[in-house]
Amino acid sequence: MNTQDQSTINSIDLQFDRKHLWHPYTSMANSLPAYGVVAAEGVELQLQDGSKLVDGTSSWWACVHGYSHPKIVAAMQQQTAQLSHVMFGGITHRPAVELARLLVELTSPKLTKVFLADSGSIAVEVAMKMALQYWQGKANTDKQKILTIKNGYHGDTFAAMSVCDPEGGMHTMFGELVTKQLFAPAPQSRFDGEFDPEELNEIASIFEDNHQQIAALLVEPIMQGAGGMRFYHSDYLAALRKLCDKYNVLLILDEIATGFGRTGKLFAYEHSHIEADILCLGKALTGGYISLAATMCSDEVAQGVSDSPAGVFMHGPTFMGNPLACAAAIASIELIKENQWQAQVSAIEAQLKTELADAIDYEHVHDVRVLGAVGVLEMSSTLNTAELQQEFVNLGVWIRPFSNLIYIMPPYCVTTEQLSKLTHAMKTVAKRTSPKASANAFISHG
Repeated sequence: MNTQDQSTINSIDLQFDRKHLWHPYTSMANSLPAYGVVAAEGVELQLQDGSKLVDGTSSWWACVHGYSHPKIVAAMQQQTAQLSHVMFGGITHRPAVELARLLVELTSPKLTKVFLADSGSIAVEVAMKMALQYWQGKANTDKQKILTIKNGYHGDTFAAMSVCDPEGGMHTMFGELVTKQLFAPAPQSRFDGEFDPEELNEIASIFEDNHQQIAALLVEPIMQGAGGMRFYHSDYLAALRKLCDKYNVLLILDEIATGFGRTGKLFAYEHSHIEADILCLGKALTGGYISLAATMCSDEVAQGVSDSPAGVFMHGPTFMGNPLACAAAIASIELIKENQWQAQVSAIEAQLKTELADAIDYEHVHDVRVLGAVGVLEMSSTLNTAELQQEFVNLGVWIRPFSNLIYIMPPYCVTTEQLSKLTHAMKTVAKRTSPKASANAFISHG
């Protein structure tokens, strides 16, 4: 193929894109600029002008092994040639069976049942439906509410929206269509600080007063992602497990952003030495190569659902258990096992702590925090996403700020030089940034 042919293939009509394509959380009347990507390899994105950007977001936290990894690509190519999709109703296949086997082995002993769905938001919807049907199977129809904590984010579909932060989420935009749930204050004790048991008082009171109506408590363990990249104390999560046990409430853990090593543990709940009744997985499940999610539950939950009046679990996506996605997930999990992810994440954490520490002295930086392969500069005011996005591209990196946060969650295979390029860019932009209001504060979960 000659250079001209390659140039034609790589050409992206950005004017057409801006006029006709709706990107996440953008206005069609005044959309944010979109940068044309034609290829990606390792930790770098190649733009259509030939320039390369070090990716600090792992494609919204999912691409933990980097791009074009030969093992994942080969697994998907082989699976496409053999069986790219088949309905999961009444049919099964090896990729789904093997993926379920791996997930049962990797997660806690209590989690034995696997429901494979399309995306993170749907995994949360499935978890909430499981909880409600479980209590129907227990002949308890009063338990219809979900309790959660503020500053949470669990997805953009309607049930998932209902358990996102009631002020920073989308509740006010969709009014009565969003189910009213129960909210407790967000945890305040930092992951790296002392735990204050007094902060449990209000949520304990909510349990005491409402446990007869609460079907489940749903939280992101240890790290609240799009709700502010907040890292809370492991003792708080352990206390939530005890409250659920005391008041006969199911515990749903949303590990879509935190699962598969991001916080320094394979799953974030391991920091607290607890188990979930229902667990949601997504994003890095396939290494970020194709959309897939899993909702896992205990034998007890599965039996309750099966004993409900419907007699079956009432959910079944068209692309449930997609063989191509399952093949990618198997390859990704095998890489997690092979790549010494603990050492990778530990090294990233140490470098982030060292290189971001002095940013706390910058005028507009309110806080600096690091956990696992996550580095955050919290600014004093909301940022202008479009302006800062361009600054980062000019610096040769892909970092996408949101709200008042400049953060990175790079692939685990990032080199020390690439990571330094990311942290240097973060500090450069933070140091000269005069924060401005921006309406583009949301970030996708699923």
